[in-house]
Amino acid sequence: MGLFLLLSPHLPPTPQPEPRDDLRPFEPVTVPRRNGTAPLAAVWFPAERPRGAVLLLPPWLVWGKAYFYLRGRLQALRAAGYHALILDFPGFGGSGPVQGFFDRDVEDGLDFLRQRAAGLPLHVWGVSAGGSWAHLALSRARGISGAMFEDVSPHLLEWSWRMTPLWRPALLFFRTCFRSAYRFLDARRHAGAMPLAAVTYVSGERDRGARPEDTRALAAAAGGHCRIVPGAGHLGAVKVAGDEVLALALDTFRRAEEAPRDGLSLREVESADCPAMGGRPHEARSVRL
Repeated sequence: MGLFLLLSPHLPPTPQPEPRDDLRPFEPVTVPRRNGTAPLAAVWFPAERPRGAVLLLPPWLVWGKAYFYLRGRLQALRAAGYHALILDFPGFGGSGPVQGFFDRDVEDGLDFLRQRAAGLPLHVWGVSAGGSWAHLALSRARGISGAMFEDVSPHLLEWSWRMTPLWRPALLFFRTCFRSAYRFLDARRHAGAMPLAAVTYVSGERDRGARPEDTRALAAAAGGHCRIVPGAGHLGAVKVAGDEVLALALDTFRRAEEAPRDGLSLREVESADCPAMGGRPHEARSVRL
């Protein structure tokens, strides 16, 4: 993990702002970690008439969980009746130190969500790196209904290979000397094992780190929807097509709750807007894999 962090974009510690007044009510909470180290920092946003709960996992940015205070995701979730829990990964905000890969911390967040929203359907909304780590955890988790992923690269070190070519010798060293870890970090190997009733992937047409073909491959492996937003770069899909992204997330969670099933029993690819998977934009079909 130390080498992985060394090869990741450097993010200096940055104080995080409190949620804005218009996001009240909210409650800062601490999420216990199974490894016994210092807990993770999180914020709980309750819904007035809850129908479910969502764990939100932020991208690799200095703002950590504060990333979700913008772009309307919280407001949309609450209006639809979803509690929201935003988690800070280790090393961000008030969370404890890094201890192993971050998929373990996603598991800790899911455990907390199960206890806090007992009896309600549970979902995950991961953006960029947050979504990548979620794949690793969800492939061995149970009881999660649906997932929404934005701008997720199938492999975080492949993202670095494309975006930071000067690091390629060190990345090649990692891939050669830590083969098991490198394979484990491949979200494509986990996507097909996620037992989700519904899953949607969104990315930008101009995203060089999470390319359209990568989004289509993950959606195909997971048996889900995908949407490529024209003209959008990395983390730009929600800026270009915000209302559509929010609607896709809510529709995904609704479908997951209405038609729960074991994601391993039937892989259904609904190839809307993914020509590489055999569909034309705004059409969908189902195939058995």
